[in-house]
Amino acid sequence: MSKVTIKDIAQRAGVSKTTVSFALNHPDRLSKETYKRIMAIIDELGYVPNPFARSLTTKRLGAIGLLLPQKIGDIFANPHMTQVISGIGEECERREFSLAILPLIRGRIIEAARKSYVDGLITIGVGPGHEVVSLLKQNHIPFVTIDGEESASIINIGIDQKNAAADLMRHVLKRGHQRLAILALEPDTKPSGSEISSIVVQRRLEGFQAVLKDAGLSITDTRVFLQNCKGSIQSGYESAYHILSLDQRPTAIVAMSDITAIGAMIAARELGLEIPEDVAVAGFDDIPESVLVSPRLTTIHQPDRDKGAEAARMVINMLNGSSGQHIKLPYQLIVRESA
Repeated sequence: MSKVTIKDIAQRAGVSKTTVSFALNHPDRLSKETYKRIMAIIDELGYVPNPFARSLTTKRLGAIGLLLPQKIGDIFANPHMTQVISGIGEECERREFSLAILPLIRGRIIEAARKSYVDGLITIGVGPGHEVVSLLKQNHIPFVTIDGEESASIINIGIDQKNAAADLMRHVLKRGHQRLAILALEPDTKPSGSEISSIVVQRRLEGFQAVLKDAGLSITDTRVFLQNCKGSIQSGYESAYHILSLDQRPTAIVAMSDITAIGAMIAARELGLEIPEDVAVAGFDDIPESVLVSPRLTTIHQPDRDKGAEAARMVINMLNGSSGQHIKLPYQLIVRESA
């Protein structure tokens, strides 16, 4: 049996091929009766649109791409990132766009961008100095970034990372802690020429440092341990176990993600330490698991699903002619029993 075509559907429905195309791509241009009749024939004949032919007609693929800044396994090990991706996916679903997950190729985002076949892109943690920005601009590909850097060349969706980190550190220091460990995130997207692992890490460290300075401390102080780790329970556990085994161990751990903070709590318990009596633990993200651990985790709440949804909404609107604008979402310090 030969492949069903738009011409076959048009002949069966007694309409033009353009009308069938409208039913598939712009149903709002047809009456409800005509749309239902055409779609019933499409279902009856088992017609499957050819995406390449469709793109020639509509100039659209109907797909948004998400460029991942880390290995795909590392991304999905962090519940915060899965919530962000869920927000992107839900908005794409609502707007009838496909979502393509684009992992690193040879360890580079730009290689993944070069091989992407989508209408628009969402990046994570990208600033104006990143090489992928020039590529996307040169090729006129609409894109936004989540947790990146606001600039004239990049539309960013995120929270005020610096002030959020400052609020978290201020809360910890008010409890009298003078020996601290900071579990930073490693590494994702970084601007060209920067030694900082990411814009998010850079802004949070700036927030921590500002508050530490007011307390007579510094990130470079011997009383402050700065340890990079991946956003996973295992990495948080390993980093915290090492630090908490030292003779001069910290009395508080401030982690840049809840999932690493939870790993640190497991390490503390294995070492016979009570939380928060022997060591306080604070995280960042307010993932669902933060209230399932005992004691419950003090953290910064950020609207992860909203970030994803706003990014998807923005890039789709840009495809429809919008210029796009930065969105600063609210955050909140959530004080619980762990710190």
